[in-house]
Amino acid sequence: MVSKPRGMTLMSFLMVLVVVGFFALIIMKLFPMYSEYLNLKGVMEEFAAQPNSGSTPPATIFRDLERRLDIAYVNSVKKEHVKVFREGGVAKLNIAYEVRVPLFGNLDVVGKFDNTVDLTGRPASD
Repeated sequence: MVSKPRGMTLMSFLMVLVVVGFFALIIMKLFPMYSEYLNLKGVMEEFAAQPNSGSTPPATIFRDLERRLDIAYVNSVKKEHVKVFREGGVAKLNIAYEVRVPLFGNLDVVGKFDNTVDLTGRPASD
């Protein structure tokens, strides 16, 4: 009675290891970008829930946001990315920006993020 060998060969194990390593590299490069965006969304929602946030002057809004973003480790947002405007009598805060992360070699990953909240002074309801 001859038994058949079972299991992975060294070559197939190395191929699986390379594929898993490639996806782990991508996840490690992209996670900080998305984590920063989730922190930004939280900061924007907290700011929008402040009483009288809709009547705050734009310069004061950015100064307050800058402090909050610094605390939340959001470094990709600059003053030119922040827009305050009125639509239908409601003040809105929009932050739109891009993040470019080098993946490997001359290949980069670009993430475009855009979030808008109503400055109503009430918590957002999902």
